[in-house]
Amino acid sequence: QVQLVESGGGLVQAGASLRLSCAASGRSFSTYIMAWFRQAPGKEREFVANIDRSGITTKNADSVKGRFAISRDNVKNTVNLQMNSLKPEDSATYYCAAKARGGPDSAELYPYWGQGTPVTVSS
Repeated sequence: QVQLVESGGGLVQAGASLRLSCAASGRSFSTYIMAWFRQAPGKEREFVANIDRSGITTKNADSVKGRFAISRDNVKNTVNLQMNSLKPEDSATYYCAAKARGGPDSAELYPYWGQGTPVTVSS
């Protein structure tokens, strides 16, 4: 199993940047595919980005391409989400998630979750 703790959320103005971090504890962090999801009030949880076990291959949702970048450090057991050019529609609680197997990027397929960190972008 892996335990996940997010940090770095906050209140920023449109156009600003934030860097979210997720610290993982437990065994074999490098064997997990890591992802960030977000959920705004009244909306379903949506995929933001993921990164493969080696940290080489990443995937971003269309809504954040060119603005967000996911990275990981398998020595420090962390995964980060650099968010640039933030928009009010990026406001949500951001969750770090992990899964051991490949497959679609559905939230249901990620068994491990952090508690979330809120991000609010004012216009």
